[in-house]
Amino acid sequence: MHELIRRIEAATPPNRDRAVDALRAFAILGVVLGHWLVTALVADSGTLRATSPLSYMPQLTPVSWLFQTLAVFFLVGGKLGAAGYASAHARGESYGKWLGARMARLFRPVAAVLVVWAVVAGALLVSGAGVETVRALLKLVLSPLWFLLVFAALTAATPLLVRLNPLWPITVVLHVDLLRFGVLRSDNGVGWVNVAAGWAVPYCLGALWTRDGLPRPAIRWTLLLGGAAVTAVLVAVAGYPASMVGVPGAEVSNLNPPTLAAVTFGLAQCGAALLLLEPLRRVLRRPAVWAAVALVNLSAMTVFLWHQTAMMAVTASGLLTGDPLPGLHTVPDGAGWVFARLAWLPVFVLALLACWAAFRTYEQRQRASRGGPRVVREQRTLRTAVKGRP
Repeated sequence: MHELIRRIEAATPPNRDRAVDALRAFAILGVVLGHWLVTALVADSGTLRATSPLSYMPQLTPVSWLFQTLAVFFLVGGKLGAAGYASAHARGESYGKWLGARMARLFRPVAAVLVVWAVVAGALLVSGAGVETVRALLKLVLSPLWFLLVFAALTAATPLLVRLNPLWPITVVLHVDLLRFGVLRSDNGVGWVNVAAGWAVPYCLGALWTRDGLPRPAIRWTLLLGGAAVTAVLVAVAGYPASMVGVPGAEVSNLNPPTLAAVTFGLAQCGAALLLLEPLRRVLRRPAVWAAVALVNLSAMTVFLWHQTAMMAVTASGLLTGDPLPGLHTVPDGAGWVFARLAWLPVFVLALLACWAAFRTYEQRQRASRGGPRVVREQRTLRTAVKGRP
């Protein structure tokens, strides 16, 4: 372990901003833990159905505030996307080549998930599993992929978004919500405009960070405190849901599609993330801490794509005992379920490590050529260090 840490430290370029990598790792891990904590598969009359402890215990709503970290991911994505495009443009690389390379890195791991689950779904149906069970499992696997499609679309629009002030997409979200909840009194499909506009807000903020440098501390505090205050008013006065994730059976979701409350909450998260940069940089000077962050970033997509599969594999294996297991197959309606689910988290991690070992190569495949963007060369060097090759 000490040798691995030493190699990772030696392979890291001195000008790499480790705090940005840490923010991306925290965002991915927040989503993973959030899904594991607010998703329950209940064994009911021979079928599995998905539900959420938030439906039974609304007092757990603050959990959604801690683990709904997508805004930070889009913030970092906007910063890195803008920087990568600027670097490619400076080298004379075409937009198509730059975009193709980014899309390949993004979607190559997705293909493995789709193929495996197509086989699994077919095998389950042939073996006699109910259609509702298979549908519930596929929904858990495939529903998180929506964010990759949005991220891909925003990445493709990077040359335009680097010039766009974040206030413009916020204005779009505001007017869409006024239509949805004030004029039309129903969604009527117009809310889906916010899928692009809502997540464009942190993405544009990240692009602005690349273009103009780190915002002044006063602006970062304004994002944190102002975003939190506006969100509180929207929830307390305007009737927006307090949960920042979808709750089964709820009339309105802050996330599907994003609402103004989700966007202002995301701005508060972005403000907090920007304020944490300097403390993170100090902590990440420790080689062991940086090694952990670097390893997570090397497999961030694999972790995200397979975490639901890991949870479902543990749940399915538990069914072999014959009796529903607390925190795994039981209705999430009390504190007992919460403590039992926390006890299952290490087992989920072990299952995820097995998925990582099986499928990480789809994300970490090295490019055939020796050239390429600086970030690719850095990651190749880091992978070499991790694998222990000279």
